[in-house]
Amino acid sequence: MTVKECYDAIGGDYEEVSKHLRSEERIKRFLCKVPDDKSYMTLCDSLKQRNMEEAFRAAHSMKGICQNLALKKLGKFSSALTECLRNRREYTAEVEALFAQVQEDYAETMEGIRRL
Repeated sequence: MTVKECYDAIGGDYEEVSKHLRSEERIKRFLCKVPDDKSYMTLCDSLKQRNMEEAFRAAHSMKGICQNLALKKLGKFSSALTECLRNRREYTAEVEALFAQVQEDYAETMEGIRRL
């Protein structure tokens, strides 16, 4: 699988990331580091513990990674969850629904990266 095929499979924008990182080798190197990032696990743990402030920071970190690597599909709901968590004090049905979508998109993205 090429990096472009991976991006197509995971809902990323290969053309956009190519403009920033300029080579398939660099894109692949940074993309393959995403599964090692702790933001997703921190988000999961923080929401389980109802630590909304820490969950916001983790979601915000995920949003930034998605923006930098043009991971559009995962980034869409990571961004929505970030904004939902901003200044939020309680766990709500809206948080739960957005988090469920982030979980689904994250699993699909990690599977695509692993196949790369």
